Amino acid sequence: QVQLVESGGGLVQAGGSLKLSCVASGRAVSNYDMGWFRQAPGKERSLIARITWTGTSTYYADSVKGRFTISRDNAKKTLYLQMASLKPEDTALYYCSAIGSGYWGQGTQVTVSS
Repeated sequence: QVQLVESGGGLVQAGGSLKLSCVASGRAVSNYDMGWFRQAPGKERSLIARITWTGTSTYYADSVKGRFTISRDNAKKTLYLQMASLKPEDTALYYCSAIGSGYWGQGTQVTVSS
């Protein structure tokens, strides 16, 4: 069993920055690729960033490329998402997941005001 807990969300003005964290407990997730997803009201949950279990390769959705940075610290069992140049359209509930495991966090809300 794996528990994932996100934190770091909040209310920020457009152009601002936030850093999300996702801490894993229980069974190790260090061998999983990890991802950040988001879901805005009325929209489907979508993958926005992914990192391999080694941390050596990343993927970003076009909507966040160049503004968001995903990273991980396997020793701390923690996944991060550094978000910069935030836009109102980034407003959503952000989730972390161990890709393919079926494990999800409860989500952390990010709201960007214009």
